[in-house]
Amino acid sequence: MSGLVLAAGCVLWRRSPEGRTEICLVHRPRYDDWSFPKGKLKRGETALEGALREVLEETGHRCAPGAVLPTALYTANGRPKEVSYWAAEAGGGTFVPNDEVDRLAWLPPESARALLTRPGDRVQLDACVGSLRPAA
Repeated sequence: MSGLVLAAGCVLWRRSPEGRTEICLVHRPRYDDWSFPKGKLKRGETALEGALREVLEETGHRCAPGAVLPTALYTANGRPKEVSYWAAEAGGGTFVPNDEVDRLAWLPPESARALLTRPGDRVQLDACVGSLRPAA
């Protein structure tokens, strides 16, 4: 078993025009899965820097990080993986499909919960939703 893989990402959210919370999920064709934008850290990069970079690369959106969410620990490709997460409000940007992420969906939390491929990701989703203030 090789060393620990460090990664980071965000549960990206926004308010719909009606004031409802929407969660962003990305589809990765390589794994045929729906997940939060995330990825491996680059050398010398902090977890937060990596999370913000991954959100921008995978969704085309800038974001404002908020609450720290529970860390995900699991095995991927035979190696232990630790993913640090933040709740992050989406800012401006435009999604452009690419080889890594071919689809993006903005969904109500309950729909996002059902679409997530890894059941363990629901921990971060629930923590994110719980950290948000109700719309004014």
